[in-house]
Parts: sequence; structure tokens; C-alpha cells
Amino acid sequence: MIATTEERSWESMVLVGRIARAHGRWGQVIVNPETDFPVRRFRSGNVLYTSVDGKLVGLRITEARFQGERPVLGFDRVSSIDDAERLAGVELRVPESNLEPLPVDVFYEHELVGCEVTTVDGKTVGTVTEVQGTAGANRLIIGGGDSEVDVPLADSICVRIDTTGRTIVVDPPEGLLDLNRHA
Repeated sequence: MIATTEERSWESMVLVGRIARAHGRWGQVIVNPETDFPVRRFRSGNVLYTSVDGKLVGLRITEARFQGERPVLGFDRVSSIDDAERLAGVELRVPESNLEPLPVDVFYEHELVGCEVTTVDGKTVGTVTEVQGTAGANRLIIGGGDSEVDVPLADSICVRIDTTGRTIVVDPPEGLLDLNRHA
């Protein structure tokens, strides 16, 4: 592990994976990726960050391979199963500046979470709390009051997304918001 003295905030970093468990006897771990670019994100030489006792700690990847869809990683100074087991469950993050550029009208999940959602006629729906699903079938989970509503992340429904202004305007088909609302 490498400690960092850089002025970076854990909260301002972006989640790219979670360590699932130790793998083998030599300090490797299996990671559940939270990125659309796992091959580029999880390769030797890259540094991922975690928080240990409230301190930002960098983990330099020394070896990387994939087992199915999940990366198996080795980190600098993590050389035993005991070291690796202590990392189980921790989040792996990177500075937002390390993210891959996306095409126009494609967004990272962290850009959508926290956006206020209104309808085209100005009715407040709530705040995006989560994005679920896979590419092509994503949906926004919008909290508001005592319930939440699922809204498909489709161009025909989400007609305006302003990540800078933290707003999303939706034009849902009649009945969609009531149909997809749950406590």
C-alpha cells in the first residue's frame, strides 16, 4: 500500500469497484467492478484508492488478470492472504479526472445521482438516489417523500439532462410515474 499526501477527498472520488474477497495465498483479491472500462481501469501500474481509518490510501496494482467478468488483482505491499482478507469489502475509487471521456449524452452514474428530477410541466418527481440496470436498460431510482419511483433512462423519457445544473427533466408516458412508484 502507498499512502498519499495529495489533497484529495474521498467523497470527491468515483467508485470503480469493491473488493469481494481474498484470492489465493499470495495477497491477491477478486474485485466486483463498478466501471464500464474494467480492462483499462484494472491493469498493472494503475493506482486505486481506498479509505483506511479515515485516511486516503493508494493501492498500486502489480498484477491483473480476469476470472470471468471480475478482475483478480495483486497490490504493492499486499503479499499474504491475511493482508488481502483485511481488504475484503472495501471500495476502490479514482479521482474524477482519471475517468475516460464519454460520448455526448452518455453519463457516468455519479453524475446522475443527486440530480433533481421534474416533469416537463414543472412537477417535482424527486432526487436520483441510484442508477440500476445495464447498458441499454438503465433506470433512475428517484426518491421523493415516502416512496421512490423507477424511471427508464431513455431519450424519449429523460428529455433534458443537465449534470452541471444537477437537473433532469422527464416526459413520462401517462401513468408511468404511478405505475413504477413503490414504498
